[in-house]
Amino acid sequence: MTCANQKLIIVTPVYEDVEASSRLFKELATEFKQDVFVVAVDDGSVKQPVEIFSLEYAGIDGVILKLRRNVGHQRAIAIGLGYASEIIQPDQRVVVMDSDGEDLPSTIPNLLRVLSAEDVDVVVAQRKSRVETLKFKAFYQVYKRFFGLMTGREISFGNFMALKFGAVKRLVAMQELSIHVAGAVLASKLRTGKCSLDRGPRYAGQSKMNFVGLALHGFKGLMVFAEDVLVRVGIACALIAGLSVVGALAAVLLKLMGFSTPGWFSVALGILVLMFLQTGALALMTLMLNGVVRGGTVTTVIAYHDFVEQVIETAASGAAK
Repeated sequence: MTCANQKLIIVTPVYEDVEASSRLFKELATEFKQDVFVVAVDDGSVKQPVEIFSLEYAGIDGVILKLRRNVGHQRAIAIGLGYASEIIQPDQRVVVMDSDGEDLPSTIPNLLRVLSAEDVDVVVAQRKSRVETLKFKAFYQVYKRFFGLMTGREISFGNFMALKFGAVKRLVAMQELSIHVAGAVLASKLRTGKCSLDRGPRYAGQSKMNFVGLALHGFKGLMVFAEDVLVRVGIACALIAGLSVVGALAAVLLKLMGFSTPGWFSVALGILVLMFLQTGALALMTLMLNGVVRGGTVTTVIAYHDFVEQVIETAASGAAK
């Protein structure tokens, strides 16, 4: 497989969404003509598997990676990037985007324009406007603030991004990539540019991401920075334990001075002692978990081959071998 003739590689996961992905392929062909190569990752679709005909009908080159099972949106992107890392040329660029139309092909040139700077390795899309419900917007704002509190980092972007050759090679060597793509970009220390873009409406169908799935996706972002989260939780528990000791000493002092009412001292002291024991134990547990996380961290290249059942190429791509 070769894509040396194209300037742009598109990595997009597809799950039971043939109609939307087919429209995406057509819009990519209209926008970039023959300068685009698509890596479509079929994430174990059963009812509506993606066929190579969709790419060929749109008039663009590419491949479809048929996965053995459904692995989830983030791992599917990691698998697509793993494949792209083996075929990319130094002068090519990779764009990661969803296939449902919310990431607009017409805005990709804006990402590439920011990416052209010498001091930028990856450009992420920040949303100027969202076609979302009020419930989603409220949850997203709460999540961003909670993420910042727990990790000390700001997250304000998703999967829509453009990467240079070196950034792709770096990301696929990170085990965090298959957990949370945006979190892996933050953890990679890559020089990141930001581009404000509008989010489009879905081409067809309904989103398969429900509230539970969205919450799980958010917590996976925290898992990328498990060490930072555990240390911050441990520090908070230690502070509360320290305050409970101070409160217990103050209660004893008031008792000795005769300022306590009947029954007040025993209740207050009991609550403070329980607080100390619980928060102290939690602080020790978080420190132990931090040691386990640190000791168990092993950096490996994404072994995407184990998940791919079949690689289907367009006729033009196969002939170019």
